[in-house]
Amino acid sequence: MILSDFDLKAYLRSGRLRVTPFDEEIIRENGLDLRIGDEIARFINSSVVVDIENTRRSEIEEAYVVERGDVFIIEPYEHVLISTLEYIEMPPDLMGFVELRSTYARLGMLMPPTIVDASFRGQLTLEVRNGPFRIKLKRGARFAHIIFAKLLNPVEKPYSGKYQGQKGVTLPKLDGWNS
Repeated sequence: MILSDFDLKAYLRSGRLRVTPFDEEIIRENGLDLRIGDEIARFINSSVVVDIENTRRSEIEEAYVVERGDVFIIEPYEHVLISTLEYIEMPPDLMGFVELRSTYARLGMLMPPTIVDASFRGQLTLEVRNGPFRIKLKRGARFAHIIFAKLLNPVEKPYSGKYQGQKGVTLPKLDGWNS
């Protein structure tokens, strides 16, 4: 079952779903809009060959430039990671589907679907590939949309993965880290 605005307000009022900072303006008919945070990570050309099972953390960090600010210009066809302004605390009986807002998609931006697991806590890091235009992104602009689905039963094994509690842009955390 997809939650309506009525259902979302009940979850938010009861504290079962927490969104910080919260503004009534982000509530939509069947989900919440997510706003751009103050960090992005730009993919840069790198000679690093990523081996999922055996890559040094420093090699991954060399493949990105992390920037903080209130305004970001995304170049044509640039690939970036964007953090959300919102820190979300999911209850064990909800999961979320995140999609790009259609205005940005109509400008040629692409974002793979992102799943937010039951019991996840943190800011979201969204992967975005720009289209043919230079686009100015501003901190606080409504950028993505999360649709919440109620699970038939609360999860038996709440999310406790490596991205739990993340703040700001979080680079990939590979299982095979070789310090």
